[in-house]
Amino acid sequence: MNKQGFWYRAFDLYYDGFRNMRLGKTLWTIILIKLFVIFVILKLFFFPNFLKSHTEKGGESDYVASEMLERAP
Repeated sequence: MNKQGFWYRAFDLYYDGFRNMRLGKTLWTIILIKLFVIFVILKLFFFPNFLKSHTEKGGESDYVASEMLERAP
């Protein structure tokens, strides 16, 4: 691997930095938990599948097209 390449140097910077941190593993754990909450838990409870409840399977594009044409100025 080219040790002078940009991607290698960037990876090495972050890898070495987090490896030498005392709280590095704890911080990454907190970051991963927050991402899980944002993308999984909030999606399940606050963003239901609207098209699934208003259309039949395979008719999603027709529904979206009709709604867009209906609301067009």
